[in-house]
Amino acid sequence: MGVVIPLEDNKNKQASVKPLVGLTAADMERVNQLILSKAGSDVQMIPEVANHLISSGGKRLRPMLTLAAASMFGYEGDAHVKLATSVEFMHTATLLHDDVVDESDLRRGKSTARTIWGNQASVLVGDFLLGQAFRMMVDVGSLDALDVLSTAASVIAEGEVLQLSVAKNMETTEDDYLQVIRAKTAALFAAAAEVGPIVASASRADRNALKSYGMNLGLAFQLVDDVLDYGGSSSDLGKNVGDDFREGKITLPVILSYRRGTPEDRAFWREAIEGGASDAANLDKALGLIRRYGGLTDTITRAQHYGTIARDALAPLPASPWKSALVEVIDFCIDRVS
Repeated sequence: MGVVIPLEDNKNKQASVKPLVGLTAADMERVNQLILSKAGSDVQMIPEVANHLISSGGKRLRPMLTLAAASMFGYEGDAHVKLATSVEFMHTATLLHDDVVDESDLRRGKSTARTIWGNQASVLVGDFLLGQAFRMMVDVGSLDALDVLSTAASVIAEGEVLQLSVAKNMETTEDDYLQVIRAKTAALFAAAAEVGPIVASASRADRNALKSYGMNLGLAFQLVDDVLDYGGSSSDLGKNVGDDFREGKITLPVILSYRRGTPEDRAFWREAIEGGASDAANLDKALGLIRRYGGLTDTITRAQHYGTIARDALAPLPASPWKSALVEVIDFCIDRVS
């Protein structure tokens, strides 16, 4: 059985994203204004669909990483604001596309755009936002930043296709799954963090430190999301608990429970995930098996492992409020399951 290791010596201290929010508040106001401006269009449906998701209350962690990663190296221009907005548009486009692929009805506690305007509008508005993101990258004029974010866009798309190829396949291994989330989720975290030091003309070592931080933070973030789907609440997730199970998604708690189970247990998983028998009774049984075989606790342990790597990536950098805020974000992402 996995052991959940306390993240703080002071157990009463709850990690928070507030230090990062406070440090980036002024720049995030500029990002929010640019988001509204660049999501505008003479085609009425485009801002309607875009603003439905953009205004739905996400923490906007990824653009804050870009702003913080630039500011911690003394950057004072406006390129980081454009790149942070590009990052948020890339993320929003991915969500619009994901909801179509996954046939999701709820996102951040609200009806998904596809349930209101349809799948076609969701996909096309996502494409519009990607186009706007790349226009802003070009405006910045940094080929290095453009290379990092355009590569991330390609990797994310590869991750989406890879996830389709392993969907409802109970023979998916943990390595297979980590490859999916490294591409689908962690790649954008890594790119968001790396473009900050790029526009600040920081060293290659600093770029690599922030890239490693973002990649491992993204892995930890997604693994915690996997846990919350089976052990959280709708308010934690912004979607229905058990959606991954109902959609036949192969996530790490399922992989661990399947491989550790009896032949009868594995037959249940094949029927539920591959055969689509994902009713409420089977969800309850799945939750029982995941708990019995340590699927949640061991997924948390792996998230903590990647959190430690992210923390170590920042360790050589000079102490600063920015560094402290970025380190606390690691604990905040993992503490969501506490």
